[in-house]
Order: sequence, then structure tokens, then C-alpha cells
Amino acid sequence: MSQSSAPVRERPGGYRRSSSGLFGAMIATVAAVLLFVGLRSLTGGDPATPVQTVDWKISFQSGRADGHLQVLAPAVLPSGWRATSASYTPEPAPDWHLGMLTPGTKYVGIDETQDDLQTLVSHTIDKSATQGRDVTVAGQTWHVFTDAGGDYALGRTVDLGGGQREAQLVGGSASPATVRAFVASLQAGKVHPGR
Repeated sequence: MSQSSAPVRERPGGYRRSSSGLFGAMIATVAAVLLFVGLRSLTGGDPATPVQTVDWKISFQSGRADGHLQVLAPAVLPSGWRATSASYTPEPAPDWHLGMLTPGTKYVGIDETQDDLQTLVSHTIDKSATQGRDVTVAGQTWHVFTDAGGDYALGRTVDLGGGQREAQLVGGSASPATVRAFVASLQAGKVHPGR
């Protein structure tokens, strides 16, 4: 019997693989991904979320009715200013906050609490805020506080009577002149000690 050798058959539809072809495909894939990421960063991105304006009068009226803090506020916000945050927390730790943006989008906030002033400054401005020379605004003495980021604030401790005191702090990223003019416009409500 004669042995016949079976013909070698190649796979149908087969192709030859080479390292240069694989490398070329990898380069094309990486280039496509980089192009997509580059275009996305130029055109896409997340749109900036606009800062919402809030109705601050509700919290303001609650604070004034509660009578545990003076709840400093202007009769009306200065022209072009918008309230962006407002809250009043009643007993056991009364707290008033009103945050605003000026027309130049600088921040000014009012904060009041029965904590001591230094605690309020540390919490609101900066733990390492610097105390400057006192200023007199509308006949009242205020301590000046600044931080390394450029914030400027006026703070004071007010005796409410009946052994109660409160700390008041007004300031933010607005200029010192803007903060002082705003402080001059603030009005205090009546406090009912021992209530």
C-alpha cells in the first residue's frame, strides 16, 4: 500500500496576523480615543449650575418672631444683590444666616449665633483668621477679621440682657468698603431674654 500524503488545507477565510498590523490597530484606537476626549473637553463639559435666588423673608420673619437673636437684616437688599441662602434655627441653639451675592458676584453673609465670636469667626471665615484694628460703623464698634483668601468681615458680641449674649459676623469676599456700607444698613430686631 502506498501512502498518500493528504494535502494541507488552509483555513477558509483565514488571514495572516502580524505584529505590525496589531500595533497599527492599537495606534488607531488610541488616536480615536484621544480625539474623542479632546473634542469632549472643548465642546461638552458640564454646564455651570446657576446659583439660585431664595426668598429670605420667610426665615427672617421666623427669626424675628422667635426673639432669641437680633436677626440683623437690611430693610431691603441693596440694588442688584440677590439672596442665595437663608436659614433660621430656633432653640436650643438659635442661629441666623443670610447669604447674598453682589452684582459683581462677590459674597456677603450675615451670621448670628449665641456661640462666642471667635467660634463663629473660625467656623465662618477661617480658623486662622487675623483680627485687625476695630472700626466704627453707624456709631457701633466692630472687630475686623481677614483671612489669607481675601475675605473681610466685621464681627461683634452683643449683650442681649438677662445674661444672654450673641455673636454677629458680616462679611465675605466683597470689598471692605462694600461690607462696611452694608453693615451700616442693617437693622436689629427686638430680643426677648429668657423666652
